[in-house]
Amino acid sequence: MGRGITTHVLDLHSGQPGAGIAVALGQGDTLLASGITDDDGRVAQWSAAPELAAGDYWLRFEVGAWRAARGAEGFYPQVLIHFSVADPQQHYHVPLLLSPYGYSTYRGS
Repeated sequence: MGRGITTHVLDLHSGQPGAGIAVALGQGDTLLASGITDDDGRVAQWSAAPELAAGDYWLRFEVGAWRAARGAEGFYPQVLIHFSVADPQQHYHVPLLLSPYGYSTYRGS
């Protein structure tokens, strides 16, 4: 396996890490792994370590449940990010910058 897929969430509204968000990693219709963001907003450990191959993957962030647990409002119940792995030997870091009514992402390092 390459260096894998990592992610983290930053709550732009509070300026704090998005701790306690359920995240799923998949490919096509297949769930490959899941995790919960830690106090730093990162998934420290996936439930499984899938063998990566070149192809399209997705990350699903359950932000609606996370907001509801905090009594906060938001427009998106889930954020789904699709991305492509060209070289499975590389590290793919896919952060989520989250606000109540929008989000952004990029390929990090």
